[in-house]
Amino acid sequence: MSEKSELLIALEQIEKDKKIPKEEILSVIENALVSAYKKHVGKNVNVEAKVDPETGNMEAYVLKKVAQNVENSAVEISLAEAKKIDKAAEVDKEIKIPLDTQDFSRIAAQTAKQVIVQKIRESERETLFDEMKSKVGQIVNGVIYRIANKNIIVDLGKTEAVLPQSEQVFREKFNVGQHIRGIIIKVEKNLKGPSTVLSRAHPDFVRKLFEMEVPEIYEKIVDIVTVVRDPGMRSKVAVISSNPKVDPVGACVGVKGARVKPIIDELGGERIDLIAYSIDPVKYISAALAPAKVLAVNTVSDEEKRVEVLVADDMLSLAIGKNGHNVRLAARLTGWHIDVKSESQKKEASQQKAASQTEALEQLEGISAKNIEILVTAGLSDITKLSTLNVDDLTTLPGIGPKTAEKIIEAAKKHIS
Repeated sequence: MSEKSELLIALEQIEKDKKIPKEEILSVIENALVSAYKKHVGKNVNVEAKVDPETGNMEAYVLKKVAQNVENSAVEISLAEAKKIDKAAEVDKEIKIPLDTQDFSRIAAQTAKQVIVQKIRESERETLFDEMKSKVGQIVNGVIYRIANKNIIVDLGKTEAVLPQSEQVFREKFNVGQHIRGIIIKVEKNLKGPSTVLSRAHPDFVRKLFEMEVPEIYEKIVDIVTVVRDPGMRSKVAVISSNPKVDPVGACVGVKGARVKPIIDELGGERIDLIAYSIDPVKYISAALAPAKVLAVNTVSDEEKRVEVLVADDMLSLAIGKNGHNVRLAARLTGWHIDVKSESQKKEASQQKAASQTEALEQLEGISAKNIEILVTAGLSDITKLSTLNVDDLTTLPGIGPKTAEKIIEAAKKHIS
């Protein structure tokens, strides 16, 4: 078997193993031949090189223009000299002058070898980058082999990844040699290969763990609408089912917590609240404040998406959560600003409001305490508004007759005048 045939066999093996087309490598060799010849005779010479893709034979030519009067011998040749090479040569036409490739093919081969090795490395880096890029958003397993400046360097097998301090959970502690899981959140190109960034604090880490543990999510029967996290403390996961016979929360929890427990263990004991998504804001907000039980949800402003939530006195701390994280997560989950009040706080606020309204109405001359109480109960404590009412408006209130109504309106008008 000839050496050139072996070259082609080697190139075909590279093509198979490294996914680099044979034609691409042959082009590299041809360029190396051209570069090697130009080193011998000068950069201004026009050289063309070809490698036969079937046999591996190398051929090289110098391209010169046939001239009547030669001014630059590097790129021109006389008609007489050209006729010795090709009898059909004509003035102003180009002619190919064959070169003996043996004189410089060894140099070309060495150059080509270096370029091929570099090409293989580049191809491997590119392939690895594409592979890692396709895994963005997926959970990967690795082994910690170094911790540098609180950043954890993880060996993923083919490449390494970094779990920066900003993507770690403050409660978790890891050691070199320990197995670790994380979600790939970013992959960038780098001179040494792909730069892969992992996270264990990202909400999608929780989302992907549920996808791995709950078949109904993988099968698209149950869908995760939103995930919000206070990493290391609590996650809230809103789920919805496309099948009315499948309870989305029950499917995620599993029998005796069999599905959610491995996720909690992976998150180091982080609490997980599974919430049935609802298009009804009242239902959704009530569920989002789990584990607290909500007594009432009153809309303060639809435009500003603000609500006031009422809970029992013993549920207040549970609804708010440690450092307010439960109500804060519920607000992020639902998109509503949530103001939580206990029954006692609500009662006290109502009493203070009533007292303030009573105090305002006491400024009116000749109005009895009983009539003030009736007005406060009816929500008519604004003196300016009272001054604009007519007798019929007030006589609809129990205990207020026409004369009393007239007296109240006149007193209000007198007060604001």
